[in-house]
Amino acid sequence: MTRVGGCHCGEVRYAVEGDPVYHAVCHCDDCRASSGAPMVAWYAVKEEQFRLLSGEVTQFEGTPGAERSFCRRCGTGLFYRNAQNLPGLVDIQSATLDDAAATAPTIQVQCADRLPWLAALGELPEFERYPGP
Repeated sequence: MTRVGGCHCGEVRYAVEGDPVYHAVCHCDDCRASSGAPMVAWYAVKEEQFRLLSGEVTQFEGTPGAERSFCRRCGTGLFYRNAQNLPGLVDIQSATLDDAAATAPTIQVQCADRLPWLAALGELPEFERYPGP
């Protein structure tokens, strides 16, 4: 099975072969700061399962040894590597997969950092689209 994805502007494209090692939602402070989102879903694969098809990424090392890759043009967060904590793996922000809805995450990690209001998220009113005035 091959899955493909890319950044918002389309400059960076990648492909992944086979099943992931895991698909997790991460609640850590570092992911939150990097993405500007309350959590990030990661689709982890072995380095040999991953291919960059086009474009170039820029890296940012926020935490020593943790390398985050972004599209140089549009800034979309794409990949995360950490040789010490996740040797041989590439974490892919799963929302950047073309078929992002195809597989749901199976675990949550770094829950000690989870924002407390996320527990009540399912209780909030829902709208199919942005509500009008």
